[in-house]
Amino acid sequence: MRILDAAALLAAEPGEEVKGVNLLIPADYDILWSIVVAVIIGFAFYRLVLPKFTAVLDERTEKIEGGIAKAENAQAEAAAALAEYHSQLAEARAEAARIREDARAEGGAIVAELRSKASDDAARILENAQRQIEAERQQASVALRAEVGALATELASRIVGEALADSARQSRVIDRFLDELEATTVESGAASASRES
Repeated sequence: MRILDAAALLAAEPGEEVKGVNLLIPADYDILWSIVVAVIIGFAFYRLVLPKFTAVLDERTEKIEGGIAKAENAQAEAAAALAEYHSQLAEARAEAARIREDARAEGGAIVAELRSKASDDAARILENAQRQIEAERQQASVALRAEVGALATELASRIVGEALADSARQSRVIDRFLDELEATTVESGAASASRES
């Protein structure tokens, strides 16, 4: 029937209208069968393709949301690790500063202890030296006294002309001579000191 309509349209003269022919609108049966085919394809798409497509989309959505959640967890863990690193770094710096201060204080204490020990050792050495000098001075004084006494006894014997063999007498003479000698030495030292003043 379409063919006839097309032939009638071609046969018509220009300006003459052909009734009931419209080329842009399909025939009713074409519309009916097109709807039936569209419904069958739509039903098949709805029952077969759409669930698989929805499942694939849901799976991708879950993967994306899981990836986002994992990324957020990883970011939170990284932030926590960074905060822990910063706190450990601050603790390490504080510990290092405390160790330096302890080392300085300990070094100062060691230096003070060594100075004290050195001072004590120096005082002990000085005291020992003074004792030794005093002992040597006394020993020299005794030896000098004995030698001077012997010389004085010999001199006195020669001057007096008698032998001073008696040890008690010899001892008295020596002591008296040395006392007089010391007194003379002290007087001459005091006189020279007063002259220097």
